[in-house]
Amino acid sequence: MGVKRSLRILMVAPTSFFGDTGCHVRILEEARALRAAGHEVAICTYRKGRDIDGFPIYRTLPLPWRQHYEVGSSRHKLAYDALLLPLVLQKALALRPDVIHAHLHEGALIGAIVGRLLRTPVVFDFQGSLTSEMIDHRFLNPNGPWYRPLLWLEHRIDRLPQAVITSTQNAANLLTGRFGLHPDRVTVVRDRVNTAVFRPDVLCPEERAALRAQLGIPPEALVVVYLGLLAEHQGTSILLRSGTAVVAEEPRAFFLVMGYPGVNEYRQYAHGLGLAGHVLFTGQMPYEQAARYLALGDVAVAPKISLTEGAGKILNYMAMGLPTVAFESAVNREYLGELGLYAPRADEASLAQTLLSALRRLPELGPLRQALRERACTLFGAERTAAELEAVYGRLLRSSLSRH
Repeated sequence: MGVKRSLRILMVAPTSFFGDTGCHVRILEEARALRAAGHEVAICTYRKGRDIDGFPIYRTLPLPWRQHYEVGSSRHKLAYDALLLPLVLQKALALRPDVIHAHLHEGALIGAIVGRLLRTPVVFDFQGSLTSEMIDHRFLNPNGPWYRPLLWLEHRIDRLPQAVITSTQNAANLLTGRFGLHPDRVTVVRDRVNTAVFRPDVLCPEERAALRAQLGIPPEALVVVYLGLLAEHQGTSILLRSGTAVVAEEPRAFFLVMGYPGVNEYRQYAHGLGLAGHVLFTGQMPYEQAARYLALGDVAVAPKISLTEGAGKILNYMAMGLPTVAFESAVNREYLGELGLYAPRADEASLAQTLLSALRRLPELGPLRQALRERACTLFGAERTAAELEAVYGRLLRSSLSRH
């Protein structure tokens, strides 16, 4: 059972929240769900990012030598986290939260320190393996001298909070299998999607045609949409290389790529591949506008190659009724089930063939669109989030009360 009273929840977000990425969307939607259920939510985060939705957001002091936005692994995050720890302690002393909800491994470490000092239970929102993500970002060499110490640290951090929640069953299996956590400490709280916002009819046909024209997308184009970070572990280069094969066989194909960072570099790479006139990079896409731009697509693509992180963008695609091409993986199967259009190998040739097959079959995919939308509404609707989090909080609070 969940909690029956209003709670004060302090979220620790060791990132530049809010920045229109999947990790940030999970933080935001959880906070929204908790607030709608009557709880008070405050967020401690890095200096950069934008305030959103009226939440109390407390930011660290700036780093004089590092002013721009950070995405992913960086040695400068050590300094950011050193500033975040006293901020979390200060706000926890002032707000006296019932629960500290810590995102990512750095947040779990900071939350555990503050939680132990104040005897406040801590929930760790696990969004992927720390060392695996650092390897994916090419920040850590798995054969180098730092791998084993960081893997040991990851094992230790995983055990510090009183409870861990994950966005997928695959991540829960990773924690209980590879990292040896007891299953009672791990709960799956799925990524969710607001199906009232992400819906196929968010644009009427006239609005859709006008926005496509405004962006310079040819009226006859078959549009493949991508929404998310631009990075190698996200499969961005693989997607662009696959695009050359797709366009060669289907000249009407057009790629609408929404996300950041490295927009200029990836644009130059795409043009060097001969995709000029067949690809548009929007840059950072405000989350509030994402549904309108996804509505321009005929097919969506999720070429992420990381095996431990979630892929919440797929839920947005599903809620929009977009046939979704993705690589075959346990995480993608959790989201899409049998409704995914799976590329069997994580390479550009396999991705290109799967995309071409989807574009050639567009008139036949009406039932698939409807089934994807129904699956998103039935299994991944945002209305379940608060109850699932309340159940975890309730167990921790009852356990904390019995100990004290």
